[in-house]
Order: sequence, then C-alpha cells, then structure tokens
Amino acid sequence: MSHGHHSKIAVMLAGGMAAGFAIAEPSSARQQELHRLLRDDCGACHGLTLKGGLGLPLTPEALRDKDDAGLLYSILDGRPGTPMPPWRPFLSEDEARWLVSQLKRGLPAQGK
Repeated sequence: MSHGHHSKIAVMLAGGMAAGFAIAEPSSARQQELHRLLRDDCGACHGLTLKGGLGLPLTPEALRDKDDAGLLYSILDGRPGTPMPPWRPFLSEDEARWLVSQLKRGLPAQGK
C-alpha cells in the first residue's frame, strides 16, 4: 500500500471520527452478540470486567486519551508481537467502530 493511500485512509477515518463516529449501527440482535463478544472473548484477556488482565484495561478511563483509529485497527488487525489477535475475520469495520464507541462510553450492566 502506498503512503498516499494510508494518508487518504487516515483523512477518511479522522473525518468520520470527528463526526462522532457516523456509522451504521448494528441491529439490536447484533449489538447483543457484540456485547457478549466483549464480555466473553475480550474479557478472557482484558479481564471479565474489562479492568485488565493479560491485556490492558478497556474501561472508559483507560481509553479516554487513546486514538480511536488506533483502537479500531488494534481490534481489526491485532497487535503484532502480543497475544492480541486480529478480529477482522469476525467483525466489520462499522462493528469495530461501534465497539470502540461502546468501550469509550462504558458497557451497560450485564444482563442488559
């Protein structure tokens, strides 16, 4: 991929994020699946309450100063050299953006 292509992607991402993550929201059923994924799959490494474990905490406080684009690509492409796997085979980019917004706001209490 050329440097120019990366720059275009960064500009598009920044524009979308500046607009408050203007994304297609997943269906209600898919939102429930994604919350389960966060609690079960992500929670296996990041702690069942997402306050940290093998992986870093995923609380709103821990993510407050983190770049949304960096979080998006950590979710989609994993973090080479760490146990963080890529989730791109299981999530669309819009779903990953939705997850980032959920994590930054804080997840609802379990059972919701």
